Amino acid sequence: MFDIEEELKKLPAKPGVYIMHDKSDAIIYVGKAVSLKNRVRQYFQNSRNLTPKISQMVAHIDHFEYIVVDSEIEALVLECNLIKEHRPKYNTMLKDDKEYPYIKVTINETFPRVLIARKQKKDGAKYFGPYPNGSAVKDSLELLRKLYYIRTCNRNLPKEIGSERPCLYYHIKQCKAPCQGYITKEEYQKSIEQVMEFLNGNYEIVAEQLRQKMQKASEDLAFEEAAEYRDLLESVQKLSQKQKASDTNSIDRDIIAFVTAQEEAVVQVFFIREGKMLGREHFYLNGIEKEKRSAIMANFIKQFYSGTPYIPKELLLSEEPEELALLEEWLSMKRGTKVYLHVPKKGEKEQLVELAKKNASMVLQKDSEKIKREEARTFGAMREISGWLHLENLQRIEAYDISNISGFESVGSMVVYENGKAKKADYRKFRIQSVKGPNDYASMYEVLTRRFVHAKKESEELLKKNMDFKFGSFTRYPDLILMDGGRGQVNIALQVLSELKLVIPVCGMVKDESHKTRGLYFNNIEIPIDTHSEGFRLITRIQDETHRFAIEYHRSLHNKTQIKSILDEIEGIGPTRRRALMKHFLSLEAIRNATIEELVQISEMNRSAAEAVYHFFHP
Repeated sequence: MFDIEEELKKLPAKPGVYIMHDKSDAIIYVGKAVSLKNRVRQYFQNSRNLTPKISQMVAHIDHFEYIVVDSEIEALVLECNLIKEHRPKYNTMLKDDKEYPYIKVTINETFPRVLIARKQKKDGAKYFGPYPNGSAVKDSLELLRKLYYIRTCNRNLPKEIGSERPCLYYHIKQCKAPCQGYITKEEYQKSIEQVMEFLNGNYEIVAEQLRQKMQKASEDLAFEEAAEYRDLLESVQKLSQKQKASDTNSIDRDIIAFVTAQEEAVVQVFFIREGKMLGREHFYLNGIEKEKRSAIMANFIKQFYSGTPYIPKELLLSEEPEELALLEEWLSMKRGTKVYLHVPKKGEKEQLVELAKKNASMVLQKDSEKIKREEARTFGAMREISGWLHLENLQRIEAYDISNISGFESVGSMVVYENGKAKKADYRKFRIQSVKGPNDYASMYEVLTRRFVHAKKESEELLKKNMDFKFGSFTRYPDLILMDGGRGQVNIALQVLSELKLVIPVCGMVKDESHKTRGLYFNNIEIPIDTHSEGFRLITRIQDETHRFAIEYHRSLHNKTQIKSILDEIEGIGPTRRRALMKHFLSLEAIRNATIEELVQISEMNRSAAEAVYHFFHP
């Protein structure tokens, strides 16, 4: 039994992070403190002037834990990590969790490539970005390949020069085939230098080159070639026009401003690199009721920059955040050089912040109805389901399904919804091992047993290592298990939970004569539900997604088995090439429809092997 008063007396007067749990052991709040003893005790003092949200949180605290660290900056880092991982109900939360792409130039290679990268690594390559607009990155790459004939293959050059024939890009004049030695290292390097000039925002040099080539082609009466250069020139001009916002100081900076409405804030960020705007993005923060504006800004900075690999040299802000000096220290530590946080009061910088604020206001006005609809279909739907079942703090639902089409081997699927949204990173597939033939009950028993035995083992290992505050996707238990069937499937789930000594609510769907859900089977009774409600629509979405995921997995196994058996018959196609074909084309139909040139594109295939596959399907 956790005695809060006794545990408060044991708190150390040291910096650290405190973690509040409710009676179901869910983490509902994470905070940091210079002195854990002073900070945590404040929540339980009657005289403390707490906001309504924090008062509600305190009422749900069943027990707490804490982690002592050496400094306040360490507490800040740990707090950011825990909030991002657990997304506690009563913390102000950043809704969006976006990753922005980079353009990577592999200058550490003899013949560099230009690629899209999701993360910036210390691998000797040159990175440009991050870019908020992913489609613009793809457009830029396509343009660069057409302009400078940069290779796209992953061949090890110069080691593999001449080992295979040139690829399709050489034949369509988008690569000068360094793989064949058709271009020297020095000539290729000049193209790479021009690519980096372009990525640094120097578009005018490229535009002038294209104008000259277009003019020459026109004079030579090569009108198709001239039209091609004209189209490329238009693409360059479009890219340059996107960089309208600029300032006289060419350092990297982010401009951040927000506006609020009830329990939400819209934050607008302008990304400025080398003095030019690369793009802009807006974000939503929820749970801001009665929060100070300084706290809202601090919460956004902590959550956003804990998840992005790039920290600019300067942040221009509409509000001064809480603990400004501490945030500067943390960001400087992440960047490796000094980072400055400013709230400009006049001049060009203040105008940029005001522009960001106006954009945030327009987004809020435009999206207010959309936000309400989204809240109703996610958080609102979860609240409805909670009310029907009388369950508190319902956040995570897991649903299961079995698929065994046409007697082919059975598979199981687990889909996860958190706060009304699909959490696809936590989905799991199960290939049934102990059951022969179509037996849904026995298959479901195996799936649930494997899922929760695995969870128990991992949880016990974490507890032994004193890491109970850190839950992985598979060790976290659901707040509700949702079964597609009625009483029969519910009883299977309850049997598994009973054998493993776990207490998790299990709910089944009751179908009518048309096999449509009419109610929920819970605690041995049928609960009628409003079939026009958001809660019902959410249950239907979960049901459809569970079916889709199971059937998709089942079909992929069936296709791979079918492909494997046929490919074994082709001379010269061994296990390595067979796997490469299956991975690249995914279906037998796609392999059958592939041309010899498309087959040669696979690194494991040479010309003779590609021809063998092609002629097998086209005798």
